[in-house]
Amino acid sequence: MEVVVPFAATEPKTRLADVLTPAERSTVARAMLGDVLTAIVETGHEPTVVATAPLDLTEVELPDGVRGSTAVTVDDRPLTEAVNARLPAARTDDSVAVVMADLALATPDALESLLSSDADVAVAPGRGGGTNALVVSHPDFRVDYHGASYLDHCEIARDVGASLETIDSFRLGTDVDEPADLVEVLIHGTEPARTPACLRELGFELDRDDGRVDIVRLGDSVRTR
Repeated sequence: MEVVVPFAATEPKTRLADVLTPAERSTVARAMLGDVLTAIVETGHEPTVVATAPLDLTEVELPDGVRGSTAVTVDDRPLTEAVNARLPAARTDDSVAVVMADLALATPDALESLLSSDADVAVAPGRGGGTNALVVSHPDFRVDYHGASYLDHCEIARDVGASLETIDSFRLGTDVDEPADLVEVLIHGTEPARTPACLRELGFELDRDDGRVDIVRLGDSVRTR
């Protein structure tokens, strides 16, 4: 099975601009990518990063075995087009998995629940109706990442006659797009994951003063919610 990890190599995570500088967003994005790649390799698969621009893996903190098992290719097309170019066609029976690079809480066990599915299409939805990861073996299925893509992917699977499984996983369902998502990383991220350590190095910590857990940055009075 080929495992594809799309990655925005330039100007990543723009919705975190209120709490992170461009350089910090790049640092956090690469930390999350490193955690995702490590989890994939620990499942026994060799991922391919599909980056929007050239990416030097030495800029990503990876164990040696993970770096040696990871390939990088550049594709600057929009996400939907770049992924569809890599999905199975009638000429092959191989499955392709697509795992987003911002799943900072992903673990090998969580990924295995997706990668081991027997369905023609297995989807791990994100909060708000997005698609955080999927596995495709049906030759006629194609993705569409616009809008509520999880619902769209369920409909596309039905339209092409593909069997469908939804993977109910908190860890695969938690992607990091908004400042409030950083709370989940600091609560649930554990060593040796790099992302929670990266956030703490940048001065972020949990704030429990108002009853609901929040996140603040040391020296900054502005909360994320």
